[in-house]
Amino acid sequence: MHVKSLLLATIAVLLWLPACQNGSTEYQQKANNAEFIHAGVRRITDIIRHDIFAPPISSRIYAYSAVAAYEALAPGFSNYQSLAGQLNGLTPVPQPEAGKDYCFPLASVNAQLIVGKALVFSEGDVEDLKEQIFEDFKKMDIPKDVYDRSMAYGEAVAKHIIAWSKTDNYAQTRSAAKFTIDVENPSRWRPTPPAYGDALEPHWPEIRPWVMDSASQFPADAPVAFSKEKNSDFYKQALEVRDIVNEKNPEKEAIAWYWDDNPFAMEVSGHVAFAKKKISPGGHWMNIVGHACRKANADAMVSAEAYVKVACALADAFISSWDTKYKTNLIRPESYINQYIDQSWQPLIQTPPFPEHTSGHSTISMASAAVLTGIFGDNFAFTDSTEVEFGLPTRSFKSFYEASTEVGISRLYGGIHYRRGNEAGLKCGKQIGEFVHKELKTRK
Repeated sequence: MHVKSLLLATIAVLLWLPACQNGSTEYQQKANNAEFIHAGVRRITDIIRHDIFAPPISSRIYAYSAVAAYEALAPGFSNYQSLAGQLNGLTPVPQPEAGKDYCFPLASVNAQLIVGKALVFSEGDVEDLKEQIFEDFKKMDIPKDVYDRSMAYGEAVAKHIIAWSKTDNYAQTRSAAKFTIDVENPSRWRPTPPAYGDALEPHWPEIRPWVMDSASQFPADAPVAFSKEKNSDFYKQALEVRDIVNEKNPEKEAIAWYWDDNPFAMEVSGHVAFAKKKISPGGHWMNIVGHACRKANADAMVSAEAYVKVACALADAFISSWDTKYKTNLIRPESYINQYIDQSWQPLIQTPPFPEHTSGHSTISMASAAVLTGIFGDNFAFTDSTEVEFGLPTRSFKSFYEASTEVGISRLYGGIHYRRGNEAGLKCGKQIGEFVHKELKTRK
């Protein structure tokens, strides 16, 4: 409750700061406040964490809600254009009525939260935020006809986006066959402690991509050839994982924990098991988008642009990584080390329940970094405070690429990925991020 109260208080204070939006009336200037969009993303992040959505599913929620926010806002900015015809399957969204006044930031927030509500479980939390935000809009003395028309426009855009979301094959994957574990092949993935969970989202590559033409458009470098032999490269890379974790280096451990971002980490005490609710990898990067926008003093439109591009990039990166994961179906370091090197060894952070290659966090982080670099430039220094609420100190970076590179090595430090899986993920992620930033044209 403390975080929520602080967030809403911030909105109320910033509400009265001058902003820049086309138009001469006072409410239009007040409404062009990026904090409304930041608040919506933050509330969606909190609900994703509360409801324990898997990282790929979280990326889908972020993407659709970000597209809704962008599409409802863009008509108010003459130099921005719709993403219809650019995002796969997205047809032109409803347009505002010519000659009528709108408060497009109000429409944008309404569209964002309606879509977010449709895709999460804890709908009541979305309603709570909507009520507070819309009360703040009402304090601007927006004419009633403009207010009602803007709300209706946001709802129309949201309905269009929700209808689009229902054609991405997500519903069909909910009833798809479970993943079959190949017990005969020692190189294949198998469930890991402590939960020994089923393979997570094995059909995710069947989800319609956002900007990519297919899940396999950006093939990743192959993993090191599997071998049990002690003089093999595969054995040596597993040994590297074990030795780094056993080193117990404080700085390396701090990096591993900072980027853990495991939303379904299981804690086991006797016969009791419960989940620690952390932010997802995608949520961490959406939070970094907020940091960057605030530092750059970005208005509502630039912020919506940054969120939608990053959301689409990380969503496509998840599809790409999951495609590679279930094609290579590679054994995790924990399983390999326990069987062939040290039966009692444990990684520093918990191994998530899906194949090793490529590192999903590495892939989506570099994809996000590539987009943010395209928008805000390289050497954009920032301080990330995402993990403060989880008891970890801030970390500062000289650029988005430096942060994403640290994500890659963090998976090795944590003991859950081989070096090759991280490096291949970073390389593939950069290709995806640069592609999304180039192909997704937001400005006329």
